[in-house]
Amino acid sequence: MTLRENNFLLYFSEMKDPRIERTKRHLFDDIVFIAIASVLSGRDSWNDMEYGEIKKDWLSSFLELPNGIPSHVTFNRFFSALDAEVFEFCFLSWVKSIHQRTHGEVVSIDGKTIRGSRNQGCKIATHIVSAWADKNELILGQIKVEEKSNEITAIPKLLDALLLEGCIITIDAMGCQKNIARKIVTKKADYILSVKENQKELYEDIKDSFRILATSDYSEDLDYGHGRIETRKCTIITDLSLVENVDKWKGLVSIVKLECERYFKATAKKENETSYYISTLSDALSITHGVRKHWGIENKVHWTLDVAFNEDMSRKRKGNAAQNYSNLNRIALNLLKKDDAKVGIKSRRKMAGWSNDYLLKIIRN
Repeated sequence: MTLRENNFLLYFSEMKDPRIERTKRHLFDDIVFIAIASVLSGRDSWNDMEYGEIKKDWLSSFLELPNGIPSHVTFNRFFSALDAEVFEFCFLSWVKSIHQRTHGEVVSIDGKTIRGSRNQGCKIATHIVSAWADKNELILGQIKVEEKSNEITAIPKLLDALLLEGCIITIDAMGCQKNIARKIVTKKADYILSVKENQKELYEDIKDSFRILATSDYSEDLDYGHGRIETRKCTIITDLSLVENVDKWKGLVSIVKLECERYFKATAKKENETSYYISTLSDALSITHGVRKHWGIENKVHWTLDVAFNEDMSRKRKGNAAQNYSNLNRIALNLLKKDDAKVGIKSRRKMAGWSNDYLLKIIRN
């Protein structure tokens, strides 16, 4: 089985080999396949990719391996030099082929810093902005930025690369920008954008509106679990008369106040939190649903990458290594999410390491 014989791997076969021709001892296809298989099988470093030595007989049944299994040095050099933007483009092409968009699907956009990628003497670590489709549980795409503050310029580029018509886009306060709202509407999608004091004038206008104006819709729901009771109250105002420069926020229909009270049964303590949003939607239920789904990118992506893939512990720093390993992790997470095994992601990775049949099932799924 070569990259070009497998429907999934076909999308990554168009990447340009970064190596000098005379230095090549291993085939491009072999390196990419073993790297993806290694990450699926619970390996978290270039050194771990030499696990192919244990699997050599099996791998030889469908890979050419003219000079055996590549060393960890080869994997490191290869992915450090590989064009990360082209890798991300191939990733996007693959996801577009498997993602079945549904009207009203929530797509959450958020950034994650890979803390271990920070170089000695340098405070900047690799920061990845990802888009997550909650219903299909897929990472739709990602883009690297040098630091968190650069998310503002990265998000429009990520939006441009995605098919979003009919979706609801949720972004935290960093992404509450006029150009981002405009871009989302241009993509024929709706938005729910968190508003904090980084947009001070808008933030104050919204708070004033909820003190003075009549509300247009309201919803309340309870959530039980994890030793707590959570009450969420969502209030909507569609009268935007107190919002300055409202016409500059493309598609803006409503302002939102979400009040959350958490009661912890073990300690009988309460926590209260109030947050504000702007949206192209006007019904409280849809907005509450969208805000709740936004938390999925933290719980189902960032947390999983840290716990099941040890991404925050990653110390890959050379060239494009951190960004490309992040791509490998997200490819693996998407593939593992599509499997129906009744165990968690970490256990699925272990199963892929134990069973060649299960590993091939994931790749061919």
